[in-house]
Amino acid sequence: MDLRKLRLFLAVVDHGGFTRAAEAEFVSQPSVSQAIGELERELGTALFHRLGRGVTLTSAGEALVAPARQALRDVETARAAVDAVAGLEGGHLDLCALPTLAVDPLAPLVGAFRTAHPLVTVTLADPDDARAVASLVVDGTCEIGLTVEPPTDEPLDTVPLAPQELVAVYPPGSPARRTTTFADLVRFPLVTGMPGTSTRRLLDDACADAGVTPTFAVVTAQREAIVPLVLAGAGATMVPRPLADTARTLGATVVPFRPAVRRSVLLVVRHGARSPAADAFIALAGPPRSGVGIA
Repeated sequence: MDLRKLRLFLAVVDHGGFTRAAEAEFVSQPSVSQAIGELERELGTALFHRLGRGVTLTSAGEALVAPARQALRDVETARAAVDAVAGLEGGHLDLCALPTLAVDPLAPLVGAFRTAHPLVTVTLADPDDARAVASLVVDGTCEIGLTVEPPTDEPLDTVPLAPQELVAVYPPGSPARRTTTFADLVRFPLVTGMPGTSTRRLLDDACADAGVTPTFAVVTAQREAIVPLVLAGAGATMVPRPLADTARTLGATVVPFRPAVRRSVLLVVRHGARSPAADAFIALAGPPRSGVGIA
């Protein structure tokens, strides 16, 4: 079982078919088919169900995905260890983060990392929720994830970062005030993300704790649209302070809650050896805490 076959196997998984995998890997489609066929004969079982022009994984194929990713990751880690001798003169780092953490703290961390190691390429994935962050790290797609929920059932270590404050954002022209409460916030119809997202859960729980019932004006899966919708007068919202500061410059009324609303922010990483690039990135935040999993 060689690494080229595993790489092509994962390309078929990630791109949903032999033809698209061949295009992504810059090889011919027959080369991909031959490599997968050889891998299946070597393992003595089919890895894909061929369904017309598409493919789906068999149970054996599903079982191979995580070990294949880890095998390729281990090779990258070994190669990067050599690069580390020269001071991270190359390589790449795969990260993922919740959308509400991309502006802060992810962007400053990536900026500091790139300043220190300008020859390392950073790739950022965009998972929908904390469970997806954990899955990407566990299966080896990403080395480091940025999330807001402490792990409980995955083999991950955590690096605690500074808590993130969330504040209320009211439409332009709303009365200015020094602080606000959730009772104040729900006097406006709300613009929020979808139920189940981290910020929405925090909002729902805070309203329940305050004994108030919100009215939702707009519920959107396009979280980048929330602040523009508030600026357009669709309603009020609660967002992380860095996003709110941008909204303030565009005319929104931004007010902190009383008492302040904060949530934990964590880096999550797998147990064991990591690439030098991952270790350098983690060093920006602090030492990991072992044995904590993700909810």
